[in-house]
Amino acid sequence: MSAVQLRELLTVVEEAPDRFVTGAPTENRHNGLYGGQVAAQALVAAARTVSDERVPHSLHGYFLRRGDARLPVVFDVERDRDGHSYSARTVAARQEGRVIFRLAASFARPEEGPDRQSGTMPEVRGPEESQPLPSILPGVEVRDPDPRADRAHPMRTWVRAPSAAEGGALHQAAVAVHVSDLFSGLAHLMGPRVRSMASLDHAVWFHRPVRMDDWVLMDHVGTTVAAGRGWYTSTLFDRAGAVLASGAQEMVIREARGPEEAG
Repeated sequence: MSAVQLRELLTVVEEAPDRFVTGAPTENRHNGLYGGQVAAQALVAAARTVSDERVPHSLHGYFLRRGDARLPVVFDVERDRDGHSYSARTVAARQEGRVIFRLAASFARPEEGPDRQSGTMPEVRGPEESQPLPSILPGVEVRDPDPRADRAHPMRTWVRAPSAAEGGALHQAAVAVHVSDLFSGLAHLMGPRVRSMASLDHAVWFHRPVRMDDWVLMDHVGTTVAAGRGWYTSTLFDRAGAVLASGAQEMVIREARGPEEAG
């Protein structure tokens, strides 16, 4: 799938009132449905039921079953509330009648107000000086600002999707959600016997308008691994160092039970 087709991947079609479905299914070598994709599509489905001037400001999703990339996904949207400034929606994503993902999303009317931040962007090489990484998602470019770094450190990568320039605020936000599930910051907390990782839940907060057609820095920081789960946070910076979005995710972490399962 080319960069031009990324917008098609994140498009949903209205099948009935408040019910949307994805277009042509996509395949990968494992046939598993990429979590960032279904989360982004669910966000787009929710936004289709909200007035155009309201943009996403937060979402919280739970991954309930492994999705199949060969099958379409149906999104049923519940209109929870439309207030003066905010609209709330919940979405159930289904394949073959079974819920695979649930999303709660909130949309806000843009407002003027203070614009400040306390965090600063890490000092890294710019995207032009960074090393390109193999394509992981269609239409998405990824670069490593320090390929010599010990992978025990938090994962930092430059990311952009050139074709996002064709879309508005919703599409830009959907692309950000799409790429937000690419990496984690848990490498330094993982042992050599880890045999599986799967997303449990995922949250994203948008603070400022996102432009995914230009390079943004994703900074993932792992905090803890315990009780079979790992948790990390992430921050999305633009080139100038403004915090565009924040995220958090919890993942299942399992270790091999015997020597034959290790590696």
